[in-house]
Amino acid sequence: MDAITLLRNDHKTVEQLFKRFEKAGDDAKVDKRAIVDRIIEELSIHAAIEEQIFYPVARATVPDTEDIALESLEEHHIVKWVLSELAQLDPDNERFDAKVTVLIENVRHHVEEEESEFFPKVRAELGRKALNDLGDALAEAKRSAPTHPHPRAPDAPPVNAVVGAIAGVVDRVGDNISGFAQGGVSAAQDLIARVLHNKPPKVSPTGTTVARKQATNVRRAASTATDGVQQTARSVKSGAKATARAASSGAKATLTTAKKSAGATATTAKRASTTTGRTAKAAAANTASTAKRSATKTAATARGSR
Repeated sequence: MDAITLLRNDHKTVEQLFKRFEKAGDDAKVDKRAIVDRIIEELSIHAAIEEQIFYPVARATVPDTEDIALESLEEHHIVKWVLSELAQLDPDNERFDAKVTVLIENVRHHVEEEESEFFPKVRAELGRKALNDLGDALAEAKRSAPTHPHPRAPDAPPVNAVVGAIAGVVDRVGDNISGFAQGGVSAAQDLIARVLHNKPPKVSPTGTTVARKQATNVRRAASTATDGVQQTARSVKSGAKATARAASSGAKATLTTAKKSAGATATTAKRASTTTGRTAKAAAANTASTAKRSATKTAATARGSR
């Protein structure tokens, strides 16, 4: 799938979620919360792959896209702040629906500009092979992109590649860390290099030099991101192993304590049972003796009365 088609499909997915929210009734709080959570995830991933891959490649290879890309970054920044607020906002809050409505309006405006101005420039400049390579890079990056908004994080190369990769690990802590480190950012950035190789920029010699420097920055970001991701992955795996060892040790200690406690309880119960038995036996004997004396006395009284 080429890059433009992939991004347009993301737009369609989000638009379907917007329409579902708009059709939900005023009392559909649970459904609205679930829809907004999906919107947050979809937009967070989409924004991340555009910022880490699509915008840098477009700026390096497609003339006259600098301003559009910068404006898009600012629109992303606003959207991510609203998403971060919605993530913490209860659907019963009086501002919830209003905030979602503002989010929808902003995203629809952003999508319209991208699809009518930005995407056509990129498609006209890049050939099918380069667009497919770029689409592969975007698809690969989606596997490890952050699933939550990070509005304070950098959104431009080279730092955003590193921060985005680490944020993706944090957001997807339950995913396969090993597979992420090997196949995520590293593979995506390798594909970016292929895009830049397959489609050199059609600009003046001076512009070509600048574009090559930008491409070098992207490749350096790839290397730095990969190192950061692998280090984070190693740390997460090491922490997981340590946690597993601690849990195992704790379980064994708990089992030993439980066994000792059970043994002590059994001994105490046995002693209590023995003591109770003796007490009951003595009480029974005493009752029998008392009854016997009472019966003897009653019989003697009866004989005397005759």
